[in-house]
Amino acid sequence: MAEEDLYMAYELPPEICDRIQSQIALGIYQSPTDVIASALDALDERNEDLASIERGIADERAGRVTPLKDVDMQLRAEFGLPSQG
Repeated sequence: MAEEDLYMAYELPPEICDRIQSQIALGIYQSPTDVIASALDALDERNEDLASIERGIADERAGRVTPLKDVDMQLRAEFGLPSQG
C-alpha cells in the first residue's frame, strides 16, 4: 500500500467539527482521530448488532426457534432450579 493511501484529507462540516471538539473537551479523547476511531468502533458494533437481529428474525421466520417454556425447563434442570408451577 502506498504512503498516500494511508492518509485521507477530508473537510468536515462545522457542526461535526464542533461535536468532535466537544468530545475532546470532555477529556476522554486526546485527538480528533481518537474520537473518530471510537465512533467507527461504535458503528461497527451497531452494524454487528443489527446483523445479529436480522439473523434472529430470519431464524424465527424459518422456524429455527425453541419455545421459551422449553428453554426455561432446560435451564432449570441444568442449574437445579425448581420448576414453576
